[in-house]
Parts: sequence; structure tokens; C-alpha cells
Amino acid sequence: MAEIIQRDGTWAFDGSTVRITPGLHRSVPLFRQTYGEIAVPLEAVSGIVYEPERKRGRLRLRLREGSDPLLQATGGRLPDAADPYRLTVDVDRSGVAEYVAEEVRRALLLDQIPKEPARSYLLSGPPVPVSVRSSDGTVSFDGVQVRIDWSDTSDRVKRATGPRIIAVGDLVQVEWLPNSGYEDGFLRFVTRETAFSKLPTEKDPYALDLWGSTRRDLLTALVAAAVTARLPHPSTRTDEHVARERPALTAAAPPASDRHDVLLRRLRELGELHRAGVLTDEEFALTKAAVLRDF
Repeated sequence: MAEIIQRDGTWAFDGSTVRITPGLHRSVPLFRQTYGEIAVPLEAVSGIVYEPERKRGRLRLRLREGSDPLLQATGGRLPDAADPYRLTVDVDRSGVAEYVAEEVRRALLLDQIPKEPARSYLLSGPPVPVSVRSSDGTVSFDGVQVRIDWSDTSDRVKRATGPRIIAVGDLVQVEWLPNSGYEDGFLRFVTRETAFSKLPTEKDPYALDLWGSTRRDLLTALVAAAVTARLPHPSTRTDEHVARERPALTAAAPPASDRHDVLLRRLRELGELHRAGVLTDEEFALTKAAVLRDF
């Protein structure tokens, strides 16, 4: 057993699994504490490195592309402090960090773990049900459907549409960008109907606009990862895309009519909101223009 215990957390390697446990110190980000312990199987690891510095070093675990739904959902955009695969190491424990890194590297070599992208998720992602209250509303996921309940500060277009419930089977992908404190972030659920149209985040009833507490809004990545873990793996979607493209070389593709139907449906929804007085003339014109531009 190779193990290193630090204020930020504990990493333990038993030859087959790297077990990462967040620390309890108040300096550990809320996201890490909420995500909890992560068991990383050796086959999901592509490498490990210890980066020494004058006062403190960093132990970094690198995972194979496509092996972890958290990394897939966040696209490497998690702040360093919230990254569970990064451990700050005190200078007097650098020797232990080097030992842990060497043990993982030796196991990777002995087991001949490939470095190419994984064809399926090797980590399970966050457990469900999971619910997060953000600046724009509360988003919940029970493993079957996503539910969004808007807050009092949400745009009135969103509040007028009521709670949004989305079945996993209707989802194509999840898009996530953190709130940096300088620029707003978002959590967007892309369905087959909305895949071709992206309203401004503040008006999109399939998206949470993240503009409030950076610390709390970061928790929406938990939902993004939990949903991503239950969607088809990216390699599968790529194969399906290639399969659809091949017949398109000899026959007319149907997506154009599908796009037209979606466009008409979105315009009807906007028209109803406008007639009901939910949207002002200016808001209706701007939103309609955005929909038409995206199509």
C-alpha cells in the first residue's frame, strides 16, 4: 500500500485502485467535500506526475480520455483547487509523493495499461439522486429525469414556462461552463429538439444561468457529471454519427425537415408567451431573432 495523507486529502494505492479521499480542512473546496471519495481503477489511469516547488508540490493523476464522466462533463474547466485529481503536497512529504507516483507508474507498466481513449466510462460518476441549488434555480437528477425549478430571480420567460422536466432518453448531451466570478457560467441540457437552437442562457428554459456564488454554482458540475455518466459514451455517439453520414453520400438527409419542425415549434412557443404578455415586444423580437439566427 502506497499512501500519502495531506491537508487537502489522502491518496492511497493498493496496486489496482487509486483511492482519493478529500480532506476535512476548511480550505478544501465545497465541491471536493461534496463529491466525496473517488475510486480510480488502474485501467482508467494514463499517468501520474509529482511537480515539486519551493514551498509545496503537486501530485497530479492523469486519466485516459473518455474514462471519467466528471472530466467528460467539465471538459477540464474545473478550477485547480476543485480538481480531485490534483493534490497539494507539503515539501517535507515530497519523498512520499514521489514514492506513490513511482508505485502507480510501475503498476501501469506491469499491467500494460493502454493510453488511448477509453471506449466506455471506467468510473461511475456521482451517485444519484443529486440536487443542487444554484443562482438560477434548483436542478435535480434521480437517474431517470432532470428537473429544474426556477428561482424568484430567474428570467420571467423561464418562470412562465414552469418547472422543466427532461427525461434522460431525450438528452443528447450536457454542456457546462463554470461561473468564474468575472463571467457567468451555465449548465445546459441539450435535447433532440433544442440541439439546433441555443437561446441566450438567461432565457433558455433548458439552461441554468450561473451568475451567483462561484462556490455553490460549482456544485452544478455534480449534476452534469451524473447525467453524463448515464448518456451514451462519446465513442458510441461518434460511431453513430459516422454511420449516419455514410448514407448521406448517396441519399438526401432528413435533418433539414427535422430542423424546420423544431424551428416552427420554438417560434410558436415564443408567440404564445408574447400574446400572454410574458414577453414584451422588444424581448419577443430579440429572442425570435436569436432563434432564427441559430437556425
